[in-house]
Amino acid sequence: MQKDLTQGSVIRNLFYFSLPYLLSCFLQTFYGLADLFITGQFNGANVISAVSIGSQVTHMLTVIIVGLAMGTTVTISHAVGAKKTKQAAKGIGNTISLFAVFSLLLTVILILALDGIIAAISTPPEAVSQTKDYLLICFIGIPFITAYNVISSIFRGMGDSKSPMYFVAVAGIINVVLDVLFIGTMKMGAAGAALATVIAQALSVIFALLALSRLKLGIPLSRQDFRFDRAALSSILSVGVPISVQDGFIQVSFLVITAIANQRGVIAAASVGIVEKIISFLFLVPSAMLSSVSAIAAQNAGAGLHAQGRKVLKYAVEICVIFGAAVALACQFFSEPILSLFVHDNPEVVIMGGQYLRAYVFDCIVAGIHFCFSGYFCAYNKAFLSFLHNLVSILFIRIPGAYLASVYFPQTLYPMGLAAPLGSLLSALICTGVFLALRKKGQLDFQ
Repeated sequence: MQKDLTQGSVIRNLFYFSLPYLLSCFLQTFYGLADLFITGQFNGANVISAVSIGSQVTHMLTVIIVGLAMGTTVTISHAVGAKKTKQAAKGIGNTISLFAVFSLLLTVILILALDGIIAAISTPPEAVSQTKDYLLICFIGIPFITAYNVISSIFRGMGDSKSPMYFVAVAGIINVVLDVLFIGTMKMGAAGAALATVIAQALSVIFALLALSRLKLGIPLSRQDFRFDRAALSSILSVGVPISVQDGFIQVSFLVITAIANQRGVIAAASVGIVEKIISFLFLVPSAMLSSVSAIAAQNAGAGLHAQGRKVLKYAVEICVIFGAAVALACQFFSEPILSLFVHDNPEVVIMGGQYLRAYVFDCIVAGIHFCFSGYFCAYNKAFLSFLHNLVSILFIRIPGAYLASVYFPQTLYPMGLAAPLGSLLSALICTGVFLALRKKGQLDFQ
């Protein structure tokens, strides 16, 4: 199950690692898209808004968990690249213990804060009840979300991105079937969408645990590995916490933008919610490159092969820019037909959503650049750099840009959609400058 990512062609390793990860992310994102699509066929704008708003909150939580688990991937990748089996075992054991406690605490906190969360994001009055049902069920399912992503991070740290793909494929099929049953046949609305997602995730975790018990890790684990170890926790958290906080800020900025849109009414709220789902789907490629760069570059860093790590970064950036340019061009011509897939007999949502998508989609080009740099910085335990450039982008462009666009252009969502790509452009420029400065000082050639 282990795979040495320091050997062979760099571009081949990048594709072999990133493609299964991309498919895994596609299937996971398909949950939300299926929820919205099926919800839109059987319900009105209030339920569509509830599912789009609620799923955005749960997506934020998932992204935070994935960011924290990035510390596990990098820690294990370093150990595997350096051939330090005991260090890898400590990383795996401490990850399981840490996230078990984390998921239980997070579940309790979120359930207690449910009403405050709904109020904070300015949920339209027509959608409050449905949003509350959706979020309550999803919050109860937090341990399953956490377990899946932690298991996946362990596999990827050992160079295996295929196994997580199989785990989530099972859940994807189950989720669609349950969506049709709960939303269509049983008319459960937003609660049905949430229940289908949580059940699917739970079954995915069960499948992953069964597979984990049968597969050979190649790393022997003992009870002592599950006891909290300062060095192992420091390694995990030094990468995971900055990335998690960074991703949390990004998602909070999305929620703030959603709140701004919500104040414009249920039509704007539904439009922005659907486009956010579409963008999250398009962002699968940059996200796959981020995780691939972090895992592959970390193994090479552990082995002292720094030139190969830089090649991984170069190829990943090129892939992201080419992909982003292609989808941005396509959305200029087909934004309304794309929106129509998720909305039934609601032309206002299609028109406003089309405006937002045509502007927002440019983010696919520039965001991919700073995603790749973030993965590279993580591989060298410099995750705080990723946190800093995203924080600057959020505070100075994304949020104020969306707010000002909403105030000065109340009849269209197009200017509001430009806030994200402009913010990413600032991040990309900062990342490029920092990378060149660190390379000049020789600070990216040592662990």
